[in-house]
Amino acid sequence: ADFVLVWETVLTELSGQQDSRENRGLQETSATTHRTWRKKFLDKLHAAGIHMEKHMTRVEKKMVHYLLLSVPWSVQCYYAEELQLRVPLQALPRQTSNWSASVLRRLGIPNPMAQEVPNLPLDYYTCPFKANKLCWFLGSNEQDTFFSTTQRHQIVYEILATTQYGHSREREVGVDRLLSENVFTAAFPLHEARPHRPPRDHPAASPAPPAGPAPTRCLSPQGPYKPRPEELAAGGLSQRQVLFRYWASWGKWSKYQPLDHVRTYFGEKVAFYFAWLGFYTGWLLPAAAVGTVVFVAGIFLTFTDVPSQEICTSEEQYWMCPLCKTCPYWPLSKICSTFMAGRLFDHGGTVFFSIFMSLWAVLFLEFWKRTNASLAHHWDCFDFEDIEERPRPQFTAMAPMMRINPVTGAEEPYFPKSSRLHRILAGSMVIIMMIAMAVMFVVSVILYRAVVAILLSSSGYFWFVASASRIASITGSVVNLIFILILSKIYISLAHFLTKWEMHRTQTKYEDAFTFKVFVFQFVTFYSSPVYIAFFKGKFIGYPGNYLSFLGVRNEECSPGGCFIELAQELLVIMVGKQIINNVQEVAIPKVKCWWHKHKLLSTKKADEEGQSVLVEQAPWVMDHQLLVFEGLFDEYLEMVLQFGFITIFVAACPLAPLFALLNNWVEIRLDAHKFICDYRRPVAERAQGIGIWFSILEAIAHLAVISNAFLIAFTSDFLPRMYYEYVHDSSLRGYVNFTLAYAPWDFVLQSNTTCRYRAFRDRDGNLTLTYWQLLAIRLGFIIVFEHVVFFIGRVIAWLVPDIPESVEVKVKRERYLAKEALAENKVGCGSS
Repeated sequence: ADFVLVWETVLTELSGQQDSRENRGLQETSATTHRTWRKKFLDKLHAAGIHMEKHMTRVEKKMVHYLLLSVPWSVQCYYAEELQLRVPLQALPRQTSNWSASVLRRLGIPNPMAQEVPNLPLDYYTCPFKANKLCWFLGSNEQDTFFSTTQRHQIVYEILATTQYGHSREREVGVDRLLSENVFTAAFPLHEARPHRPPRDHPAASPAPPAGPAPTRCLSPQGPYKPRPEELAAGGLSQRQVLFRYWASWGKWSKYQPLDHVRTYFGEKVAFYFAWLGFYTGWLLPAAAVGTVVFVAGIFLTFTDVPSQEICTSEEQYWMCPLCKTCPYWPLSKICSTFMAGRLFDHGGTVFFSIFMSLWAVLFLEFWKRTNASLAHHWDCFDFEDIEERPRPQFTAMAPMMRINPVTGAEEPYFPKSSRLHRILAGSMVIIMMIAMAVMFVVSVILYRAVVAILLSSSGYFWFVASASRIASITGSVVNLIFILILSKIYISLAHFLTKWEMHRTQTKYEDAFTFKVFVFQFVTFYSSPVYIAFFKGKFIGYPGNYLSFLGVRNEECSPGGCFIELAQELLVIMVGKQIINNVQEVAIPKVKCWWHKHKLLSTKKADEEGQSVLVEQAPWVMDHQLLVFEGLFDEYLEMVLQFGFITIFVAACPLAPLFALLNNWVEIRLDAHKFICDYRRPVAERAQGIGIWFSILEAIAHLAVISNAFLIAFTSDFLPRMYYEYVHDSSLRGYVNFTLAYAPWDFVLQSNTTCRYRAFRDRDGNLTLTYWQLLAIRLGFIIVFEHVVFFIGRVIAWLVPDIPESVEVKVKRERYLAKEALAENKVGCGSS
């Protein structure tokens, strides 16, 4: 079977004894409608030539129906040509696709990351299938294996998604609508539950494994992904078992991912995600190493830092102005530990690391382009989005008119651009309202921090008074994280609805539109708080006697240790906290859901013709039905791209961010692999040319990171004021603390009868001094120089590294030549003499 449809019916003798007559009537009406739709749908499938095999199991008061669908050869050929599925023309010799393996081999160094994976998929030159040229394709005499399993899944899904069961105007089309209406409870392709068959004939193919009895692991309670010892000895592993053993296993954390196997089993879209995730994790190694060195250097600098020593030994030399109306005066020496902690992140190495990470991001993206091009060709999807991609089945079923495609010349469904534009504009208004709501939440968190800091400072308890700012900041970060997680759930469901309503022609455009909507919202919610702390907090506070306020609350000041340490703390809470929550969810939630689903189905009995009772676990389709529904890769990509933003946009504040990201991603790869193999139903394989709009988002983040780090070093860090003081006053930085502190204005001193200090470059009348304006000019000059230098080097790197490797360009030309030869109109046909 290629596909499974599942639905449930309530047994009449057990249904609703205690239900009211009215409720029973509604249920019967609904069941009748569902039965009618289901019958029409299945009749249409039968008319389309799909073979069906029905099985039933009993679960308490319900009967679960499993309909196994398979596609005969003639239907496969028709839809393969319609869908332009690519099939092999000529075998290719295997080539090492991993650059690190090539480098280590040339140097003669053993490669600790390499592993021998059985059943390696072979490589071919391919072209779109044509039924009348069948004999020119490799393996055309083997109908059972000519089209791959994933290609057959694509064919069945195309039929299921475009089959009409009611009125097209009412959008009564396709299996997705039936699933949403609960006419069917599930529709999924089966996981592979038999040994891997030898691939098509290939000159370099290894001999097939010895024949033996068909394995029955798929019938065991532990599932078909765990091979038995006898299966390992015989070498007869299924593709799913190979992936479980050599990819999803925690023991393989340091090995290359078997990406060709992933592509063969799950399709190109899933394979591109894991290829990108592995590539990104590999590139995090140098970033984490340099970041750790910069952090360690910060530890040594902390102990020799003159301003830190001055603060810690000042005792009651500097009395600071109160942080609120009812707050006490406080000695500067109180912030000794906080100030020293800030020096871990705020030193000269930070500037070097910011430049390093900006160039690292450019190099990473340039080399990913090359890797993407190589994989796209290797996986037969080099021109997929431009030429081969067909309209989405849902779009085909619901588009109001037809027109000629200007690229392919074929007639296809069409939705007017003006109507789509109106819908996009309407949807944009909704998105702007949601983003405004997110900003309101951020403002409320800012006010929360200010109020909590004031309340704690005036509480009278010494520990609360001493830690008021820190407690307010940490609790504010946690509250912000909770807001983010709740708002995200609401917004994602809204974005799904809006994107469907916009009627995008292809799956790629649909997903790009959805991705852009959600990422803009997530970007605002996740980054607004760090952006506020980095660039706004403490910049508009006024001075003693003339403090500025917002909504009646005095504007937040940076904690006495400075905003840099607060920003590092915020990043760690949001980035590490989110990663921990996500990983716990990814481990726990699938396990709990699977357990609950299996718990409901474990005691069920199978109803067959003889009336015999057999355990349901013996049927692979029932076992697959117990697994979780695959909901797409969006959440996986979003988590990684937000992480990429944290380690580039704010890296000046936290050099350890790449290290935390690396440790998380080592776990993430195996967690995700385990979910796909063990916890999820097999997804319908989808083709893709790369990682889609995520690459454009990564490029935008890389550019934003350069600007962000320039402003962070210039305005939030103490780096430039220290450099100014070293050059103008004292190279040993003695007296620097006194230099950064202003005296309270005379008016404030007369009112309170006490002199105090505050951080600013102002005179005794509250006016900005010449030093402030000189520093402002230096800061703006630094931003311009920093950006121009980094952007220039980035442009040079992009110019020196071609997007497509020369070897790939040659292969593409060769493949097009072979396709032209094989499909030439005047070439002798398969049935001609």
